Amino acid sequence: MSNSAIKVYSEIGKLKKVLLHRPGKELENLMPEYLERLLFDDIPYLKIAQEEHDAFASIFRDKGIEVVYLEDLVADSIYNDEIKSQFINEYIEEAGIKENRESGILREYFLSFANSREMVCKMMEGIRKSEIHDYRGPRLADFLSNQYPFIIDPMPNLYFTRDPFATVGDGVSIHKMLTVTRNRETLFAKYIFNCNPVYKGTKLYYDRIEKYPLEGGDILVLNQEIIVVGISQRTNPNAIEKFASLLLTEDSTFKKVLAIDIPKTRAFMHLDTVFTMVDYDKFTIHPNIKSDMSVYMLERDKDDKIKITEGKGSLEDILKKALKLDSVELIKCGGNSVIDAAREQWNDGSNTLCIAPGEVIVYSRNYVTNEILQQKGIKTHIMPSSELSRGRGGPRCMSMPLIRENL
Repeated sequence: MSNSAIKVYSEIGKLKKVLLHRPGKELENLMPEYLERLLFDDIPYLKIAQEEHDAFASIFRDKGIEVVYLEDLVADSIYNDEIKSQFINEYIEEAGIKENRESGILREYFLSFANSREMVCKMMEGIRKSEIHDYRGPRLADFLSNQYPFIIDPMPNLYFTRDPFATVGDGVSIHKMLTVTRNRETLFAKYIFNCNPVYKGTKLYYDRIEKYPLEGGDILVLNQEIIVVGISQRTNPNAIEKFASLLLTEDSTFKKVLAIDIPKTRAFMHLDTVFTMVDYDKFTIHPNIKSDMSVYMLERDKDDKIKITEGKGSLEDILKKALKLDSVELIKCGGNSVIDAAREQWNDGSNTLCIAPGEVIVYSRNYVTNEILQQKGIKTHIMPSSELSRGRGGPRCMSMPLIRENL
């Protein structure tokens, strides 16, 4: 294993360094009529969401875990005029701005910011038409497009840093996201892993220019030999096969990718809404997961080709076999109450973030599940969650581990 800036060989190894994004004014650019377009069900109150997020970051710092922020890493990546210019041009192009006149106005606007960090935050927030005087051109199309209030859409999903890229071993997969709204987020990852002095040159296991979608919430690092990936609403089986072909190499510790077929609905959006690992042999699970699941094992054969073996079984059996354990314990979100389970799963009760074996961060509002975890001997760090939870993602969704201790 190389001594790189990325080291993640498990879901539960002691966390040393984590990437977050503190929600910004992009949340104040959410409007009821455009929520579906921006993948939100509700509008969080920014002031409280930021306070909750700061409490989340404090849990890490109190445990001696280094916290870095997405906006800072991107700003550090565009450290000279040439890189900055290229970054601005790509951002404008990916925002769908096609006319030279508008592109020029936006380029000038971005270059007017006092520093790169402020500029990056503005790119994340989106741009209202009211912010740039005389942006509207003289053509008929410009008059007709005037009803939509944004020049460039906000990126309100950015505080879920789990999805645009994923750290795997000592490498990274930069993702092609299913939706246009979230695919723009991966441009930030491109510049971090191509240009940032700390992270450039990191091994790449998937790239944003690929054809098929792959998202970070579907990738779980079970141990240093096995990665589990969800075939989900947002991750395509072709993407998993490509990812496996780049990951399973001679110099890699990883030997198998287990692709688990999960329901293609918003309730089971990613694999980490189905289950998360909380200890060597314990997992939280979605209460409605069906008893039998299809699982496909991808590994290299003696001819160096990817071989796929189909299997079926309960999640318990799949995990027992993969981890070579006699038993595993699956802890249901909400316990055995249908009502508690439905309510707490809606607020990501099974989406926990493990920061050390048997030690997790959880949302305060999922108190039934939290009490069950405590009864099972799991140490819970409870964070406030009234506003952050409105984005439909839990502590695992909101964090991207960069360094964990090996088990």
